[in-house]
Amino acid sequence: MAASTLSYLLLIPLLMVVAYAGNLDQEFDITWGDGRAKMLNNGELLTLSLDKASGSGFQSKNEYLFGKIDMQLKLVPGNSAGTVTAYYLSSKGTTWDEIDYEFLGNLSGDPYILHTNVFSQGKGNREQQFYLWFDPTADFHTYSITWNPQRIIFSVDGTPIREFKNSESMGVPFPKSQPMRIYSSLWNADDWATRGGLVKTDWTKAPFTASYRNFNADACIWSNGASSCGSGSGSSSTSSSWLSQELDTTAQERLRWVQKNYMIYNYCTDAKRFPQGFPPECRTS
Repeated sequence: MAASTLSYLLLIPLLMVVAYAGNLDQEFDITWGDGRAKMLNNGELLTLSLDKASGSGFQSKNEYLFGKIDMQLKLVPGNSAGTVTAYYLSSKGTTWDEIDYEFLGNLSGDPYILHTNVFSQGKGNREQQFYLWFDPTADFHTYSITWNPQRIIFSVDGTPIREFKNSESMGVPFPKSQPMRIYSSLWNADDWATRGGLVKTDWTKAPFTASYRNFNADACIWSNGASSCGSGSGSSSTSSSWLSQELDTTAQERLRWVQKNYMIYNYCTDAKRFPQGFPPECRTS
């Protein structure tokens, strides 16, 4: 798997493209919401809003095929029950790939649920859910996706919370050939988001607003059928270390700490859902 993908990347001259903070207006297009999404402070801040009539959303101008993607988010404060803030990478088509963060709102004083999922070849059902060890509405926090041919790592403020390894040797498709854009949206999902739909959105609290800043993409941009990455220049730059990144001992300990103390759902332990046996990738997670 990895060898074939990397050998393809080696054919393309090295050009690591890094999008630095402060360029949200250069990196993203607002795609829906009829004015509810706003670029502020000369593109340093992007906000999405939701009211009873509509939510809002944006997408990246670029498509990516592998990279380390960082974004700082500050979530809807107060009573956010029924709302979902989605931030994810996705390709197009019926056999799409997708790497998801979804933040499920809750009643004031109750914790947000961070919902993660990985789709490959149109198949998802790989949910892991977490509480966070801080209030994600009080300040900005960094939510990262590291995506390389060997693994996908979800991290919060530099702490890994989930690792999805390439298990193609077990017959599990892995996202490695379809370029993906970044998407984000704030929308009403009170039919399922909070306590399975029991708690509805309180529209007297609208508009609900989520904020974004400090985007950084150390990534391979896909354009006109070619990637901007490769190692034809013999690069040993630390900027491309994510291409072979794995979790070291310290990171593995942090991952175990999060999963022991803050994970509230793991599809790989849901025996009722998989009476015929767990998916094969669960053996490596």
